[in-house]
Amino acid sequence: MPRIQGVLETALYVTDMARARAFFENVMELTAFTADHRFTAYEAGPGSVLLLFQQGSTQETVNLPHGMGTIPPHDGTGRVHLALAIARDALHDWEAQLAAHDVPIEGRTHWPKGGESLYFRDPDGHLLELATPGVWPNY
Repeated sequence: MPRIQGVLETALYVTDMARARAFFENVMELTAFTADHRFTAYEAGPGSVLLLFQQGSTQETVNLPHGMGTIPPHDGTGRVHLALAIARDALHDWEAQLAAHDVPIEGRTHWPKGGESLYFRDPDGHLLELATPGVWPNY
């Protein structure tokens, strides 16, 4: 049986793309490598992409140019959870970064294997987590 090699893309659906981009670029310091009016793609670590989609803009099949194929419809609503991996020694710097942008930390967890997590929200209410190694058996 073939094995999964990892999660390549994770998508969040946002109500205001400009506001979401400002948050992810200014607070999270991510750099978009492609974007248009309906989506933005960010590198979220080696081999991982965070996609922001304008809510409601992906409900029809997208026909890609040059015979590349199609992307089927998709969409999402509600506040979802996303965890981003960080180095253990970056935790305090992230706390300072969030404070500097007036982003309240809603929760903290000290995991049995030694990992730590900080929880906060993006402008659409999605629960974001920054997690150090020691959260899961594989991280």
